Amino acid sequence: MTDPDRVYRLLEGTPAPGCVLYWMQRDQRVSDNWALLFAQEKALETGRSLRVVFCLTPGFIGAAMRQYDFMLKGLQQVESTLSRMGILFELITGNPGEMIPDYIKSIHAGILVSDFNPLRICMQWKKMVMDAINISFFEVDAHNILPCRAISGKSEYAAFTFRKKVEKELSRYLTEIPPVIPRSPSLAGMTIPIDWKGIQDDLQVDRDIAPVDWILPGEEAAEAGLAAFIENGLDGYAANLNDPGKRGQSGLSPWLHFGQLSAQRVALEVQRADADPASKAVFLEELIVRRELADNFCLYNPAYDLPGGFQPWALKTLEKHRDDPREYCYSVEQFRDAATHDDLWNAAQHDLVLHGRMHGFMRMYWAKKILEWTPSAEEAMAVALYLNDRYQLDGRDPSGYAGIAWSIGGTHDRPWGERDVFGMIRYMNYKGCQRKFDVQQYISTIKN
Repeated sequence: MTDPDRVYRLLEGTPAPGCVLYWMQRDQRVSDNWALLFAQEKALETGRSLRVVFCLTPGFIGAAMRQYDFMLKGLQQVESTLSRMGILFELITGNPGEMIPDYIKSIHAGILVSDFNPLRICMQWKKMVMDAINISFFEVDAHNILPCRAISGKSEYAAFTFRKKVEKELSRYLTEIPPVIPRSPSLAGMTIPIDWKGIQDDLQVDRDIAPVDWILPGEEAAEAGLAAFIENGLDGYAANLNDPGKRGQSGLSPWLHFGQLSAQRVALEVQRADADPASKAVFLEELIVRRELADNFCLYNPAYDLPGGFQPWALKTLEKHRDDPREYCYSVEQFRDAATHDDLWNAAQHDLVLHGRMHGFMRMYWAKKILEWTPSAEEAMAVALYLNDRYQLDGRDPSGYAGIAWSIGGTHDRPWGERDVFGMIRYMNYKGCQRKFDVQQYISTIKN
């Protein structure tokens, strides 16, 4: 049974006959999906049928064909899996805030369930839906191991405050996840035909930012990727994490971002693995504390993508140094084209544009240099978010917004020694990177 802490009632509604509808958004999978499980529970306890709908928006915060291709191929697998289980899946297109209420009326749904997403636009869609319907509407956190709304009722100042809550509550929430129960065998194979190619052809997005070939989309590939990481990468994770040249990261982020893989499943499998305890601890810190802190940041800070969301000390120090001379200043086009004087920064940007990825350590350096080479923190945020959301396969994500805010505005960090341009924001430079890893080796890995 779904833990009630994961369930947030958005709208009381009035009792109504009709099916239970799961409006799939962020968690685009069948396995290990608490929102789908809760919708099935409501269907079983009320004797109703269960349907799943995904509303495809024509544009989502800068996403290009790269991201839409990965998402749509994953959703094709969702449709196929649900069909075999006798659960109807449908894809509709348009603004969800407008389309979901109309869809509810067309199928006479009696209960609506959706998953949790703290991003501003997704919460606005839900508000539009709430204003237009009068049936019960539930939100279920299927993305976080510790339910974001339940674990902390406020914005956490830093990782150390959030970590205490994780350590206290993790054992309660990190439990095995039951499977979805197939419906009547007579319903298996029942589908509403979806023209996947036509939908992709009709997308009005930037097709020059092409799909990537280093990772396959969908639940099956995600499960295989998790198994491969545990087998081949987990033991050395602590030692290799901050060396970009060694590619020591897990590579799971795109699947987690699109909800094709459950973080709870990842944590359970890592806990069970026969691997270096230090590496397991470091990985779980990144997966749980850092990742779920980012959801907390976006939920409780509406200005998560603007300098207005920075801590007061950061706003003060950046304002003090607003007019400091910059040795270099680049346009957004020069940043996009990796046309700076810094070969390390350029390599990271090439990785982003060509492959839709960037090593976590390099993301920090990359964003901090954008602050150093633009006229203001406002412009630095705009440039970093534009490039991140447009090219990064796992962009448009709370972790990205929190990471950029940490790099440029000291979010979840503390004041450091004062210097030009940065003020008391933590500083990173080329020589510091040379001391930490083989810079030329990293650059050569991008070129090859």
